[in-house]
Amino acid sequence: MNVFGIAGYSGSGKTTLLEKLIPVLTARGLKVSVIKHAHHGFDIDRPGKDSYRHREAGASEVLLACNDRWALMHERRTEAETTLSELLGRLSPCDLVLIEGFKQEPVPKLEVYRPENGKPPLFPERNDIVAVASDAALETALPVLPLNDMNAIADFVMARLNLKER
Repeated sequence: MNVFGIAGYSGSGKTTLLEKLIPVLTARGLKVSVIKHAHHGFDIDRPGKDSYRHREAGASEVLLACNDRWALMHERRTEAETTLSELLGRLSPCDLVLIEGFKQEPVPKLEVYRPENGKPPLFPERNDIVAVASDAALETALPVLPLNDMNAIADFVMARLNLKER
Protein backbone atom coordinates (compact mmCIF):
# COMPACT_ATOMS: atom_id res chain seq x y z
CA MET A 1 0.00 0.00 0.00
CA ASN A 2 1.08 3.56 -0.61
CA VAL A 3 1.34 5.29 2.75
CA PHE A 4 1.80 9.03 3.28
CA GLY A 5 1.73 10.83 6.61
CA ILE A 6 0.44 14.17 7.78
CA ALA A 7 2.43 15.43 10.76
CA GLY A 8 2.35 18.49 12.97
CA TYR A 9 1.59 19.63 16.46
CA SER A 10 -1.92 19.63 17.88
CA GLY A 11 -3.88 22.58 16.55
CA SER A 12 -1.81 22.93 13.38
CA GLY A 13 -4.68 21.92 11.09
CA LYS A 14 -3.83 18.31 10.18
CA THR A 15 -7.43 17.09 10.34
CA THR A 16 -8.75 20.10 8.42
CA LEU A 17 -6.11 19.58 5.73
CA LEU A 18 -7.08 15.90 5.40
CA GLU A 19 -10.77 16.81 5.30
CA LYS A 20 -10.07 19.07 2.31
CA LEU A 21 -7.44 16.87 0.64
CA ILE A 22 -9.38 13.60 0.57
CA PRO A 23 -12.12 14.87 -1.79
CA VAL A 24 -9.47 16.20 -4.20
CA LEU A 25 -7.70 12.83 -4.27
CA THR A 26 -10.93 10.84 -4.62
CA ALA A 27 -12.09 13.14 -7.44
CA ARG A 28 -8.89 12.09 -9.23
CA GLY A 29 -10.07 8.49 -9.03
CA LEU A 30 -8.02 7.31 -6.06
CA LYS A 31 -9.42 5.05 -3.36
CA VAL A 32 -8.18 6.66 -0.13
CA SER A 33 -8.18 5.32 3.42
CA VAL A 34 -7.10 7.07 6.63
CA ILE A 35 -5.56 5.83 9.85
CA LYS A 36 -5.68 8.33 12.72
CA HIS A 37 -3.64 7.83 15.87
CA ALA A 38 -5.33 9.26 18.96
CA HIS A 39 -3.01 10.16 21.82
CA HIS A 40 -5.79 9.85 24.35
CA GLY A 41 -8.20 6.99 24.76
CA PHE A 42 -11.38 7.13 22.75
CA ASP A 43 -14.61 5.22 22.54
CA ILE A 44 -16.94 5.05 19.57
CA ASP A 45 -19.45 3.20 21.69
CA ARG A 46 -21.87 4.47 24.34
CA PRO A 47 -22.72 3.06 27.75
CA GLY A 48 -25.97 1.12 27.68
CA LYS A 49 -25.76 0.13 24.01
CA ASP A 50 -25.63 -3.60 23.26
CA SER A 51 -22.14 -3.46 21.76
CA TYR A 52 -20.84 -1.55 24.79
CA ARG A 53 -22.35 -4.15 27.08
CA HIS A 54 -20.71 -6.93 25.04
CA ARG A 55 -17.27 -5.32 25.37
CA GLU A 56 -17.77 -4.67 29.07
CA ALA A 57 -18.72 -8.33 29.48
CA GLY A 58 -15.29 -9.28 28.12
CA ALA A 59 -15.66 -9.77 24.35
CA SER A 60 -12.28 -9.30 22.67
CA GLU A 61 -13.87 -7.96 19.49
CA VAL A 62 -17.28 -6.52 18.66
CA LEU A 63 -18.25 -5.83 15.08
CA LEU A 64 -21.13 -3.40 14.46
CA ALA A 65 -22.79 -3.48 11.06
CA CYS A 66 -25.61 -1.67 9.29
CA ASN A 67 -26.59 -0.95 5.68
CA ASP A 68 -24.10 1.93 5.35
CA ARG A 69 -20.98 0.88 7.28
CA TRP A 70 -19.37 -1.48 9.72
CA ALA A 71 -16.90 -0.94 12.52
CA LEU A 72 -14.73 -3.43 14.36
CA MET A 73 -13.76 -2.63 17.92
CA HIS A 74 -10.84 -4.66 19.23
CA GLU A 75 -10.07 -4.52 22.93
CA ARG A 76 -6.34 -4.70 23.61
CA ARG A 77 -6.70 -5.09 27.37
CA THR A 78 -3.28 -6.73 28.00
CA GLU A 79 -1.86 -6.62 24.46
CA ALA A 80 0.87 -4.22 23.37
CA GLU A 81 -0.16 -1.19 21.34
CA THR A 82 -0.96 -2.10 17.75
CA THR A 83 1.73 -1.09 15.27
CA LEU A 84 1.09 0.91 12.13
CA SER A 85 2.07 -2.14 10.08
CA GLU A 86 -0.55 -4.27 11.85
CA LEU A 87 -3.20 -1.60 11.32
CA LEU A 88 -2.33 -1.30 7.63
CA GLY A 89 -2.81 -5.06 7.35
CA ARG A 90 -6.41 -4.69 8.54
CA LEU A 91 -7.38 -2.25 5.79
CA SER A 92 -9.04 -3.22 2.55
CA PRO A 93 -6.93 -2.66 -0.57
CA CYS A 94 -6.76 0.97 -1.66
CA ASP A 95 -4.56 3.31 -3.66
CA LEU A 96 -3.42 5.49 -0.77
CA VAL A 97 -3.46 5.38 3.03
CA LEU A 98 -3.08 8.76 4.67
CA ILE A 99 -1.97 8.61 8.27
CA GLU A 100 -2.47 11.32 10.85
CA GLY A 101 -0.28 11.00 13.88
CA PHE A 102 2.25 8.18 14.10
CA LYS A 103 4.91 10.90 14.10
CA GLN A 104 7.70 8.42 14.82
CA GLU A 105 6.88 6.02 11.97
CA PRO A 106 9.43 6.18 9.11
CA VAL A 107 7.02 7.00 6.29
CA PRO A 108 7.16 10.08 4.06
CA LYS A 109 5.28 12.94 5.70
CA LEU A 110 3.95 16.38 4.99
CA GLU A 111 4.33 18.68 7.98
CA VAL A 112 1.48 21.10 8.59
CA TYR A 113 3.25 24.08 10.15
CA ARG A 114 1.73 27.27 11.55
CA PRO A 115 4.15 29.64 13.30
CA GLU A 116 1.28 31.16 15.29
CA ASN A 117 0.96 27.81 17.08
CA GLY A 118 4.09 28.82 19.01
CA LYS A 119 5.84 25.50 18.42
CA PRO A 120 9.05 24.91 16.48
CA PRO A 121 8.83 23.13 13.14
CA LEU A 122 9.42 19.38 13.11
CA PHE A 123 11.18 19.25 9.72
CA PRO A 124 14.67 20.31 10.86
CA GLU A 125 14.84 17.26 13.15
CA ARG A 126 13.04 14.66 11.00
CA ASN A 127 14.36 13.27 7.73
CA ASP A 128 11.02 11.58 6.93
CA ILE A 129 9.33 14.96 6.45
CA VAL A 130 9.52 15.48 2.70
CA ALA A 131 7.54 18.74 2.39
CA VAL A 132 5.86 21.40 4.49
CA ALA A 133 2.41 22.92 4.10
CA SER A 134 2.39 26.38 5.64
CA ASP A 135 0.91 29.83 5.35
CA ALA A 136 4.31 31.35 6.21
CA ALA A 137 7.56 31.77 4.31
CA LEU A 138 10.09 29.23 5.58
CA GLU A 139 13.80 28.77 5.11
CA THR A 140 14.23 25.15 4.07
CA ALA A 141 15.37 23.13 1.10
CA LEU A 142 12.13 21.14 1.34
CA PRO A 143 9.19 22.00 -0.90
CA VAL A 144 6.89 24.46 0.90
CA LEU A 145 3.32 24.10 -0.29
CA PRO A 146 0.56 26.66 0.24
CA LEU A 147 -1.46 25.43 3.21
CA ASN A 148 -4.80 26.02 1.53
CA ASP A 149 -3.92 24.80 -1.98
CA MET A 150 -5.23 21.24 -1.96
CA ASN A 151 -4.49 20.74 -5.66
CA ALA A 152 -0.81 21.55 -5.09
CA ILE A 153 -0.69 19.22 -2.08
CA ALA A 154 -2.47 16.44 -4.01
CA ASP A 155 -0.08 16.94 -6.95
CA PHE A 156 2.90 16.62 -4.60
CA VAL A 157 1.62 13.49 -2.82
CA MET A 158 0.71 11.79 -6.09
CA ALA A 159 4.06 12.63 -7.69
CA ARG A 160 5.98 11.53 -4.59
CA LEU A 161 4.23 8.14 -4.58
CA ASN A 162 4.04 7.85 -8.37
CA LEU A 163 0.24 7.64 -8.30
CA LYS A 164 -1.67 8.28 -11.49
CA GLU A 165 -5.05 9.92 -11.89
CA ARG A 166 -7.73 7.46 -13.00
